[in-house]
Amino acid sequence: MNRFEPFASRGSVTGPQIDLTIPQPATTAGGHTLPTAFFTPLHYEPNYAYPLLVWLHSPLNDETQLRRVMPHVSLRNYVAVSVRGTLAVEESPGDVCYTWSQAGAHVAQAEQAVFEAIDQATRRYNIANQRIFLAGHTSGGTMALRVALAHPNVFAGVMSLDGSLPHERRPLSRLADLRKLPVFLTCGQDSERYPAPSVCDNLRLLHSAGMSVDLRQYPCGNEIMSAMLADMDRWMMNLIVGASTASATPV
Repeated sequence: MNRFEPFASRGSVTGPQIDLTIPQPATTAGGHTLPTAFFTPLHYEPNYAYPLLVWLHSPLNDETQLRRVMPHVSLRNYVAVSVRGTLAVEESPGDVCYTWSQAGAHVAQAEQAVFEAIDQATRRYNIANQRIFLAGHTSGGTMALRVALAHPNVFAGVMSLDGSLPHERRPLSRLADLRKLPVFLTCGQDSERYPAPSVCDNLRLLHSAGMSVDLRQYPCGNEIMSAMLADMDRWMMNLIVGASTASATPV
């Protein structure tokens, strides 16, 4: 497996040049702005309704991480959008990056930003509303789980890379609807953020809730691996193809 480690130089861009545009920031109810980045797939076809991937970036990063992620997911299969984390962190003097906080105000802000990003994407592109996926890495993965668990009917699936299940504010309260939400979890064998005991606890809880969970483990620590992103693509496409087959089958 090849490691995917774009985080050492957040400003660098590798791989194909792709259409990544940053429109005017969305404004949340609290008056804060969260810049949003979009990925347009190669050979975009306006008459085709694309799946939408909403990406919540890694800690100490920002929305432009989308440019480094999508070549490892797919350059053709999805429209994608990423929003900036709610909590600013000064990594070094003059170098500000962002992460995701589980404090109440930050959760509300992130949730609103996700839905504003989806709304912007559906205005800019032809999006299949029944094929909206939410994903993130570490704290972004935990936030992705929190938002999707609170709104399970909106998302076709949720993916958390090395991000644990949130615990506060009853994340599994919509139990009947959650059983229809597919979940994709990844963890590193040597992860400090999402160690094996936490992974097992989360898996037991989700299985006891009757949810559909796909768990993958990789030979790494907290970083993203290119194999994780390729597996995300296969997982989403299996759901899309399965849903298309089911809808075409007479009852």
